[in-house]
Amino acid sequence: MTKEHKDFSELTPDDMKDMKIEFAPGCFDNFEGTQEELDEFIATITEMFRSGEAQKKARPLDLDDMDEEDIELLERLSMQEQLAQGRKLQ
Repeated sequence: MTKEHKDFSELTPDDMKDMKIEFAPGCFDNFEGTQEELDEFIATITEMFRSGEAQKKARPLDLDDMDEEDIELLERLSMQEQLAQGRKLQ
């Protein structure tokens, strides 16, 4: 199976090291902070994936066990994804 067709849990540390991280257009529109803080946040996320830390900390999402705040967040993320359709990555 190629890297492009592996499930997240099947990726090796080498796969993660070479992974290209792309963020959806608008995913940081509601970020409250300076550009420097956003750049640092993005660098941290990228490093977490490249080091394999994100994979180690990942857990399945149980839709039946979500609290109201998680459901609202998921709805906002879904709406942002729909709005981002057609926008180009920068």
